[in-house]
Amino acid sequence: MMMKRALLATAVTAALSGAVQADLLFSEYVEGSGNNKALELYNPTDSAINLASWEIQIYFNGNTNPGLTIDLQGSVAPGANFVFASSQADPAILAVTDQTSGAGLFNGDDAITLLNGGAIADSIGQIGFDPGSYWGSGDIRTADRTLRRRPGTDVDTDPYDPYDPAAYFDGFPINTFDDLGALNGSTTPPEEEPVPEPVDMTCGAPATLISAVQGSTDFSPLSGESVVIEAIVSAVFNGPDQLAGFYVEEELADRDNNPDTSEGLFIYAPGSSASEGQRLRIAGSVVEFNGLTELTDLAEIADCGTGQLPPPVTISLPWDSAAAPEASESMRVRFEQPLVVNDTYDLGRFGSLTLGSGRHFIPTNVAEPGADATEFAAMQQLDRILLDDASNRQNPPMVPYPAPELSASNTVRAGDQVTDLVAVLDYRFNEWRLQPVASPSFIASNPRPAEPVLADRGNLVVASFNVLNYFNGDGMGGGFPTPRGASNPEELSRQTAKLVSAIQALNADIVGLMEIENDGYGEFSAIASLTAELGPDWGYVDPGLELLGSDAITVGFIYRTDRVEVVGPAATLSLPPFDDLNRQPLAQTFAPPGIDDGVTVAVNHFKSKGCGGATGAEADQNDGQSCWNPTRTQAASALANWLAADPTGTGESDLLIIGDLNAYAKEDPVTALAQAGYTDLLASLVGEQAYTYVFFGQAGYLDHALANESLMPKVTDAAVWTINADEPRALDYNLEFKTPQQQAAFFAADAYRSSDHDPVIVALKLVADISGNPADLDGDGRVTGRDLSRFLLALLFGKASAPDYDINGDGNVNFKDMKALIRQLGR
Repeated sequence: MMMKRALLATAVTAALSGAVQADLLFSEYVEGSGNNKALELYNPTDSAINLASWEIQIYFNGNTNPGLTIDLQGSVAPGANFVFASSQADPAILAVTDQTSGAGLFNGDDAITLLNGGAIADSIGQIGFDPGSYWGSGDIRTADRTLRRRPGTDVDTDPYDPYDPAAYFDGFPINTFDDLGALNGSTTPPEEEPVPEPVDMTCGAPATLISAVQGSTDFSPLSGESVVIEAIVSAVFNGPDQLAGFYVEEELADRDNNPDTSEGLFIYAPGSSASEGQRLRIAGSVVEFNGLTELTDLAEIADCGTGQLPPPVTISLPWDSAAAPEASESMRVRFEQPLVVNDTYDLGRFGSLTLGSGRHFIPTNVAEPGADATEFAAMQQLDRILLDDASNRQNPPMVPYPAPELSASNTVRAGDQVTDLVAVLDYRFNEWRLQPVASPSFIASNPRPAEPVLADRGNLVVASFNVLNYFNGDGMGGGFPTPRGASNPEELSRQTAKLVSAIQALNADIVGLMEIENDGYGEFSAIASLTAELGPDWGYVDPGLELLGSDAITVGFIYRTDRVEVVGPAATLSLPPFDDLNRQPLAQTFAPPGIDDGVTVAVNHFKSKGCGGATGAEADQNDGQSCWNPTRTQAASALANWLAADPTGTGESDLLIIGDLNAYAKEDPVTALAQAGYTDLLASLVGEQAYTYVFFGQAGYLDHALANESLMPKVTDAAVWTINADEPRALDYNLEFKTPQQQAAFFAADAYRSSDHDPVIVALKLVADISGNPADLDGDGRVTGRDLSRFLLALLFGKASAPDYDINGDGNVNFKDMKALIRQLGR
């Protein structure tokens, strides 16, 4: 379904020439496949603009200096567009392009500015910040999408502030070029509109049926035509910031009984008054607006009394096909099945939740990359729908889910269920949505876990925790804003409070950190500040380097100094593939006090899946593993080889790999570690549906714990503490996009949404070396209940003789030796 080009051109011309005060601005952004990159500029003024002083600058991958500057050439007529594109773009783009560049241009994580004489006129993205893969969310994002400026939006002249494309643009599918340059050079005055013929507004007179307007496909057969319908109002969303209209449905007697045609229709009528159950006769024009069939440009509305609404249509997920929802478009529907919340990411920003018939998982977390993962993804795509709030407003002052409204103590989590769901089936922003006509009910099927649960804590607990860009400014209350993380001291205080709460509740002896600021190990460094906040019993590993690698973020270790000791020096690997892209690993050997058995732990953060700069084999191979998969796989193999060579020089053979590998359970890097003799502890002890992260409504684990063969007998349990990934991001420490009331109501100094990743926990049972210990009667290298049984039987039958059974070494064998043996049990 697509809006007619003429309609969009009219809307953009009217809105941009009036609401936006700028000489030249970005009106369209194309980030498509391959070299399909283009920027459309619009001149909303009454005069031609000479481009001699204008330029475009592109900032790659979070850099603060432009990596590419393009001097624009030519001029832009008043009310016209200018298109700049890659010289290797699709012919459809080049056909409307005014200037090209042979350079690779931009990706979704690159900031772009438009300058006039060095002054910023407009911008896309945020200079100095790498968002990973893109800015935005859902279908309004800067990667693999076309963005068109929304009527009435202003330009962004501050390229350093946080950026959300939804504040400026509407999103369209990848490789959408149909409107690019549509206004370019268009100076011909519009033709005069013909005078419309009178329409019969007599209630009960013949009218066009809604089923005829909707048709049996995804595009109305009457699009562009004027019609008169007569139907009953089914839902009204015409309040402030709502959908600017209402829905109508055909009476039961006038329905065509064709299961492929919908009997509902959206009426775009800002400011109109209508009430549910009212029968209206409406004259207007049929349009396809961003995929939704509408009646707009209303000529007349007649009140024909009231009518009886048929009951809502019962539907269920998953859909039979991608086209199946069309048959119920704009109708009231009812789900008799409970639906499961799969994503809470946009709840605070847009008032929406992603639902399905069950929990969704990252395809490559449960299926092999390639055909299996692709098939799994297609199945899940048919099991997806958004629960919306009938509002077009961003950052609503009241988030309605769960009732009465979202707060830090009244949350909805991925995995919870929604029942009593009666809503209008709607289509907006490239997603099927539900606009409720009654408040849905929520069941906390996935309640917040109060604490991590381990069946057996052993005698050493190791955790892995991605702390989501913990940057502490200059460490003395200043130095803000930082490149990542907290924007000011208040946000840092909130972020610290949540992280400290989470880390303390982990009750771990060792915590490997990812995404902590790479600012060294001095008194005011981020790792030193966080450790100090945890209390005097905590310390951190200083590898003796100024910085660990060159990335803005790094890995690190903090540990309980009263529970564990470091053994030998820390070690890192800066050779390829850890000299670039993959962050350097950090390895340290630890041991509990008084026990000469230890473990070498390596904390890691491999290259992200973002596709910026990826070409050839590193580009997305459409197998579910995204970009840079060979780089991550090389890192996995190199890591295993490095650890096998005893990098800490302690001779410790027990090895544990933890951290964010940016690879899901079935992907090549994890497979490479399995081939090197490592066991995936989450797969073996938590299960196939373990997860630490939720991405676009799909759960999986990027955060891993893998033990080598010699360590495996000492692993007593592993777990994920699901405190973050399932929670709405609105509950994090950030202040932006929230009213002052929400800044207070959404925040609690607790562990929940302290990060976007869940911590992973591993329990180990390390044992002392008791070779030659007389208490080890069966010679298995441990003192266990078997040794006690052996002693008691020997004593009972008079076979216990010194020195074999003289545990305490006093030259006698008696119950004192038994007590000595018991004291060693479990060590």
